[in-house]
Amino acid sequence: MSIADYSKFQIYKNLIQSLPMPLENEALINDQFFLEKDEKKKLEIYYAPFEYVNVNAKVVIVGITPGLHQMKKSYSTVLNVMDQPLSDEEVLHEVKKKSSFEGPMRKNLIHMLDELALNNYLGLSSSSELFDKASHLVQTMSVLPYPVFYNGKNYNGSTPNILKTEVLKRHILDYTAGELNKLNDALIIPLGVNVSKVIEYLAECGYINKESILTGFPHPSGGNGHRHKQFAAHKEDMQRKLKDYFGEHQ
Repeated sequence: MSIADYSKFQIYKNLIQSLPMPLENEALINDQFFLEKDEKKKLEIYYAPFEYVNVNAKVVIVGITPGLHQMKKSYSTVLNVMDQPLSDEEVLHEVKKKSSFEGPMRKNLIHMLDELALNNYLGLSSSSELFDKASHLVQTMSVLPYPVFYNGKNYNGSTPNILKTEVLKRHILDYTAGELNKLNDALIIPLGVNVSKVIEYLAECGYINKESILTGFPHPSGGNGHRHKQFAAHKEDMQRKLKDYFGEHQ
């Protein structure tokens, strides 16, 4: 079930479906999918079809922004299902399942979630099922809904400061705050320090319940060389939080 606004997808769907395969970076990062920029901050934002929202989710996994790899995967998913009799909502649901945290990052994410035994609380053999047959239990999202690039590279949430940059903060308040507010007090798992800062800020502003946040989870990117150390340092606290949270929500 979804509460998403699909108007942007309806605008860009035909453009995406007209792209030749295999997709080249230049076919995505260009004027037809450009949304806005902040020249002073060297930021550019482009469209990608990540609008699907699952209001019945038990768990929300939150990243910074879709990267170029996830952006390309989302476009290719739309192209791969275009001949099937699917509604826009069903297409966008497929995008989320196929594209969210896709790549080595997803493998690292699943490994850490299973190590915390999240899958057991959800009645799953592995958290990998959240991206397949158990996708009805999860909402995957980013605090910045569309791909953001800093100086031509994937934006990592640090430079410029995500909460001190007007265009980024506007996206957080216009999109992320409202989406999280409608997710029925689901467990929120922010991935990494920069996402946690945003989620904690939204909790302070009253958009979400602070008690629903699982703090201490590292960003699963392979580029985060400290993730194993960070995970080990917070593992016991996170396990305790999961036990308490699911004990209260049975």
